[in-house]
Amino acid sequence: MNRRLLQFLQAENITQSQLADILGVARGSISHILSGRNKPGYDFMESLLLHYPQLNLDWLLTGKGKMYKDPEKENPLPEDSLLIPDMEDASFSASGKPQISHIIVFYTDNSFQEFHPAQ
Repeated sequence: MNRRLLQFLQAENITQSQLADILGVARGSISHILSGRNKPGYDFMESLLLHYPQLNLDWLLTGKGKMYKDPEKENPLPEDSLLIPDMEDASFSASGKPQISHIIVFYTDNSFQEFHPAQ
C-alpha cells in the first residue's frame, strides 16, 4: 500500500507534508506509512477518503482496479436533468423577484452548511 499511496501523492501533485496537513495528521505518520514502518489506521483511511472521495479504496488497499473511481458510476444523473430550474417554475415575491428558498455553502474540507432564510 505504501507504493500506491506514493503514486497517489504524485498523481495529486502534493507532498507528504501537504497531505498530513490536509488530513490533520502528524507529518511523521505519512513518512512512516510510506516507509512501511507503520500501517495506516482507520482514522487515517477515513480522513483520506473524506478529503479525496474519488480515490478508489480497493486500489489503495489491494492494487485492484484504477486509482480513481469512475465518475460515471458515482453520479448517475440523467444528462437532461437540470440543476437550475427554469425561471418559469420559480416562486416570486410580491415585488416580482424570485424568492430564495435555501442557500448551501460548501467548504474546502468537503463539509457544507445549509441556510433557510425566514419566509
